[in-house]
Amino acid sequence: MAEHLMEARGLTMHFPVRAGSLIKRQVGVVQAVDGIDLDINPGESFGLVGESGCGKSTTGRLLSRLLEPTAGTITYAGKDISHANRKQLAPIRSEIQMIFQDPYSSLNPRHTVGTIIAGPMEVNGINPPGGRQKRVQELLETVGLNPEHYNRYPHEFSGGQRQRIGVARALALQPKLIIADEPVSALDVSIQAQVVNLLQRLQRDLGIAFVFIAHDLAVVRHFSQRIAVMYLGKVVEIADRVDLYGNPHHPYTHALLSSVPDADPDSESHRERIRLTGDVPSPINPPSGCRFRTRCWKAQDICATEEPKLLPHGSGGLMSACHFAEERGVLG
Repeated sequence: MAEHLMEARGLTMHFPVRAGSLIKRQVGVVQAVDGIDLDINPGESFGLVGESGCGKSTTGRLLSRLLEPTAGTITYAGKDISHANRKQLAPIRSEIQMIFQDPYSSLNPRHTVGTIIAGPMEVNGINPPGGRQKRVQELLETVGLNPEHYNRYPHEFSGGQRQRIGVARALALQPKLIIADEPVSALDVSIQAQVVNLLQRLQRDLGIAFVFIAHDLAVVRHFSQRIAVMYLGKVVEIADRVDLYGNPHHPYTHALLSSVPDADPDSESHRERIRLTGDVPSPINPPSGCRFRTRCWKAQDICATEEPKLLPHGSGGLMSACHFAEERGVLG
């Protein structure tokens, strides 16, 4: 039995850039994800954070095999699924499900809620005891919706309710891993906490592993046990929630955390605000060496010539990709 539920090694996704009016030729590639390593344990909640465009959503689609990687390997329950075809993926499709970002576009407006949630069961030929309708109504109740709304259409629900329908659909096949791609970013702030608490309860009660993708650090801190930070297609730091938020080792992580509003600005623990200079470089032509060096206040010559490896620091399982990460407290 595999120690990890899912492993990614050297995971890479490059999208071709084409130009030309008549004959389209490739003139470059967008390095959306460029050689990342991740481990996801059974039943754990794993967070993936970073700025928009850092590659975290692409990573989620790679892990769910909605995209086929350009390079690298994805192993699920000890089986390599990196380039598995549709027939080979069929047995594990039910075990890996996804919750999408936009609850308005991810549900077919022509189908009733019952049809949407029962769809995965129909595709996989699953007939639960009592029938699919009974199972769908149970799932609606599980996610906090009225089972009697089985025959309603998506337009009759609010954004938060639609996302709950998406959660119910993901649960229909009793998955072992759910990849949630910014599941609350399109929702009103007053509704976000309700959906996050629902996912947290399901993760705890059903023992499902979650990959929770978000750019909101406060939400990820509330939900995830371990967190990976991405920048421009690379994972720059992985740590336990307490270690990451209490004492980040990578300058980018420190800058991200400093931007989180402080509920008590007069407290002694108030972080110094770090304002990063410059823009995020293009993923078509990223900087040499460390990709963060063009915006990093600690950058030196080695950062331009040698790419830092993701290495462990200390005894708590924290890993950081920075030439100067060994210095305790990156602002020091």
